[in-house]
Amino acid sequence: MELVMATDRMKPLRRNNRASSRRPLVVHARVSWKDQRGTTRMANVITRNVSDEAVYVEWRQPSAIPLYRLVQFQVSPEARRQPDLPESLRIGKVLSAVLRAGQRRTTTGTPEGYALRLLVHPGHRTGDSMEEDRELVGETAIA
Repeated sequence: MELVMATDRMKPLRRNNRASSRRPLVVHARVSWKDQRGTTRMANVITRNVSDEAVYVEWRQPSAIPLYRLVQFQVSPEARRQPDLPESLRIGKVLSAVLRAGQRRTTTGTPEGYALRLLVHPGHRTGDSMEEDRELVGETAIA
């Protein structure tokens, strides 16, 4: 029987499998969710980085959110004018899932932040292009 041992020379390859790159962006936002009793909770957060599919938020609340909980994420109205903000975050509330929790603080036991997966269609389109499509379909149906 041959024993195979890993050595220092063998390092795992780390690939970036992200569909879009992260961009550092600091804006004020709000996260709302329902706790296990059904009570709506809200927290003001600050984004640290965003991509088209995800956002990492800094958490300063004394409460924590369980992993994979569905939440509503919304940036502040004045932050929607930021040029680096993805289009999906400009429309208002976005359904998201808590994907990852940051390191826990020793004082409170709550995470320093959360990674939220934005539950938007990858080819998310703005309302204007959808209106154009509706008009096109309506004209085709009439003809």
